[in-house]
Amino acid sequence: MPSTAALAGHPGHLTDSQQHTLTQFRQELLSEGLIPADAEALVARIGYDRFDDSTLLRFLRARKFDVPKAKLMWANNEKWRKEFGADDIAANGFDYPEQSEVDKYYPQFYHKTDKEGRPIYIEQLGKLDINKLYALTTQERQLKHLVSEYEKFLGDRCKACSKEVGHLVETSCTILDLYNAGISSFYRVKDYVSAASAIGQNNYVRPETMGNMFIINAPYLFSTVWSLIKPWLDEATVRKIHILGKGYKTELLQYISQENLPSDLGGTCKCKGGCSMSNAGPWNPQPQA
Repeated sequence: MPSTAALAGHPGHLTDSQQHTLTQFRQELLSEGLIPADAEALVARIGYDRFDDSTLLRFLRARKFDVPKAKLMWANNEKWRKEFGADDIAANGFDYPEQSEVDKYYPQFYHKTDKEGRPIYIEQLGKLDINKLYALTTQERQLKHLVSEYEKFLGDRCKACSKEVGHLVETSCTILDLYNAGISSFYRVKDYVSAASAIGQNNYVRPETMGNMFIINAPYLFSTVWSLIKPWLDEATVRKIHILGKGYKTELLQYISQENLPSDLGGTCKCKGGCSMSNAGPWNPQPQA
């Protein structure tokens, strides 16, 4: 269970002032048409309530409960969702038949949970082969797949994890594995990473949806790359990031049980067909290979 301090500003843990601000925020969004009149129909179509208190509070926390700033962030997000087609992706999914091949050259996947019951998201940049990757897919399709996974995170994964542990889960645990990743790897995907980071922060309100992030197998020259990545991230996100070298296992296992960590990352899990394609977790208790 998260600490009392970590729960501050979350549903059920609001001060009188924060509750008043939440009420004001919702009323202003409704009166200005920033929550649609057909919200209930949209919720039914996409399969989860993206207008609930938890969602509104993420935007408020991201802007320190400043209503005008949170409202601007919300308005920009609604505009983006319409232009990008995020609600359509949430409702219909995104057909990504190249995923199993893309996985060989840039694995990005959810796999089981950490010790707090949060979904674990893993990205293995060291396996990147940019030429083979973009022979299979495009940056635009990668971003649509990313949004599809965010929508599943909010609509399916968090819901299933909350039920499993008996308390609200609305953040993930991220592992970025840099084993064998050279400096050139970062430059090759910097445009994608920049676009993906912007979507994560502006539209899915990171760091409010991110618990801890572990950057493992960080190479000696990673400080150079970190100086490039850091400006894309807000201060609250940076505080949640643990940069670890090759001896990462001891610290990582303080947060994640061995049986939930893929064997190639130092755990004991060996999903049939490979952990990266199993989608194993409370949201999919009997994954198919």
